[in-house]
Amino acid sequence: MKRLFAALAAVVALSAQANDTLTVAATAVPHAEILEFVKPQLAKEGVDLQVKVFSDYVQPNVQVAEKRMDANFFQHQPYLDEFNKGKGTDLVAVTGVHLEPLGAYSTKYKKLDELPGGATVVIPNDATNGGRALLLLQKAGLIKLKDNGNILSTVKDIAENPKDLKIRELEAATLPRVLTQVDLALINTNYALAAKLDPTKDALIIEGGDSPYVNILVARPDNKDSPAMLKLAAALHSPELKQFITDKYKGAVVPAF
Repeated sequence: MKRLFAALAAVVALSAQANDTLTVAATAVPHAEILEFVKPQLAKEGVDLQVKVFSDYVQPNVQVAEKRMDANFFQHQPYLDEFNKGKGTDLVAVTGVHLEPLGAYSTKYKKLDELPGGATVVIPNDATNGGRALLLLQKAGLIKLKDNGNILSTVKDIAENPKDLKIRELEAATLPRVLTQVDLALINTNYALAAKLDPTKDALIIEGGDSPYVNILVARPDNKDSPAMLKLAAALHSPELKQFITDKYKGAVVPAF
């Protein structure tokens, strides 16, 4: 009888392992696509990966912090740091996965030096991506910041603006939709790709591969080391995924491992 109970316990344990569910919030491109790529491998390892797509940069963190989702995949460390600070959360990075260089796009001009005086420029309105956009404008020689290395710079920190650019802040997800209405838009690569823009061809200027804004898998302190989470982290560092990212995004998304 004891042997029978032991056997049944083993079956139950294996069944639980085979049905280990991991829910991850992600933006559509490339994050959800990357997660869908590793999903079959995780299934072989007993993890049912369920991906829920979000279009904004706030709810994925809220969902994880409130334990409605296990993890998210959409942001870089500077953004997470600012979110935790502003919202009082304690979300943590599990692992870095890839880099999405931020780019400047225009439907009216082919070169940045064609921008006229008083041109309208839109940038993301969240602290880290807004500062990131301003640093890119500075790199292009369009503005000069009071602190030329501060990733949290805002439009109030612009020291020189020789072309009198009208810089407006909008939610990052809306930037592709207003591209035709402005002179220049600085767009995160995930939203650029979703809008069928090719960052390697369409961006008038783009961050280099040395950008520190690596996109990360994020979880809570209580589940960051769970077996399922660690299996996902390993899958997100596999040679197969590296090849997938390289082949599919052709430089618009760069593996960071």
